[in-house]
Formats: sequence, C-alpha cells, structure tokens
Amino acid sequence: MQGFQLTFFTQQDKRHHGKPLTEWLLDEAKRLGVGGATVLAAAEGFGHGGRRHSAHFFELADQPVEVTMAVSAEASDRLFARLREEGVKVFYVKAPIEFGVTGE
Repeated sequence: MQGFQLTFFTQQDKRHHGKPLTEWLLDEAKRLGVGGATVLAAAEGFGHGGRRHSAHFFELADQPVEVTMAVSAEASDRLFARLREEGVKVFYVKAPIEFGVTGE
C-alpha cells in the first residue's frame, strides 16, 4: 500500500485538552482509523529554538518524544484536518512510503 510515514516530535510535558499530547495523538489516530502508531522516548534533542531537551533522572517533563505511524493518504488528510481544527501546534515529518504486512 502507498501512503505516508508521519512522525510527530514533541515533549513529554506537552498537553492538549489536559491530556499528554502523545496520548491525544494516539487517541485521535485510532479514532480516525489509523491501524497503529508507535511512541518512542528519546534521551536528548534540541528544537527549532536551539534549546536542548533531555530526560533527567529526576525530571522527565522535558524528554523528547516521537509518535510515528504509517497511514494512507486519506488517513493523513483526516489527521491533519483534525490537527487544524484543534489548533494543535506540533513539528512533524511526512514522507511518502510503501507499507504492508509480510506473511499470510
């Protein structure tokens, strides 16, 4: 199947409607029919402002997080429309891909 890999980059402490943004993204993706998504926590990174973000032993709020999913073009359109409706500001990468499942 042809579609897109969507990767959203955020931080552990970012919230939308009182819920962690990563959780909100997962819930919306599932609600919109996306077949799956993966959340990856990173040790360290920096954003467009040049400020470093990292996971500290006592404080994980600033920890960088990625949410990645493989989606059809239609699902991508639905998800980005929802992000616009909700006014969510989040950095993303959208890359064309082929995806599927091997075996039976």
